Amino acid sequence: MPAQPVGPAVDPSPAKRPPRTRLDGRYVSVQPADVATHAADLWAAATSPGSESLWTYMFFGPWADRAAFDGWLAGAAKPTDPLAYTLVDLASGRALGMASFMRIEPAHRVIEVGSIWYAPVLQRTRAATEAMYLMARHVFEDLGYRRYEWKCNDLNAPSRRAAVRLGFTYEGTFRQHMIARGHNRDTAWYAMLDGEWPARKADFERWLDPANFDAAGRQRSPLRADVAGG
Repeated sequence: MPAQPVGPAVDPSPAKRPPRTRLDGRYVSVQPADVATHAADLWAAATSPGSESLWTYMFFGPWADRAAFDGWLAGAAKPTDPLAYTLVDLASGRALGMASFMRIEPAHRVIEVGSIWYAPVLQRTRAATEAMYLMARHVFEDLGYRRYEWKCNDLNAPSRRAAVRLGFTYEGTFRQHMIARGHNRDTAWYAMLDGEWPARKADFERWLDPANFDAAGRQRSPLRADVAGG
């Protein structure tokens, strides 16, 4: 009987579970979420002008008041999967958004980044991009994952554009994947692989270099030249 095909042999050693550690960059600090440290800033960010559209595709928010938000944050800060991080802008010292590691599978060396929200003032900044760079670098270089995933509502055009700009590859759409706030959700799946990381890392570091920005803070070259608005 002929041998059946199998995939390439892979080191079966598991990846590490992400610890509660901070990741510091030039523009942003990615810190494990903490109510005492971050709640006031995050509440201000979550209710700042223009923030209303942040929650359309989320499973959480907006909140009726500060007490409700603090209760949600206290719950979000406890688990290790999802492991919630706060994004602290180093120029202002303020917490301006969040992101989480989730669906963590060390045995298969697969991990996802999700539950990402940026206050309007953080969007389209160097700090916003650097936060995603720091988390990806941690996943591949410190923790040893093979696959880094990004998933979003198929209707969430800004998230889909961000995934591609950041170097994730679209892999397909899972139809009728979830019910979100009483509505159907088709989920678009993206991923970045460990073999792709060296090139993605070089793109990030070239883009984040201060020399890539003019005196007015405008980028000289995009993160991804093959992506419109990259």
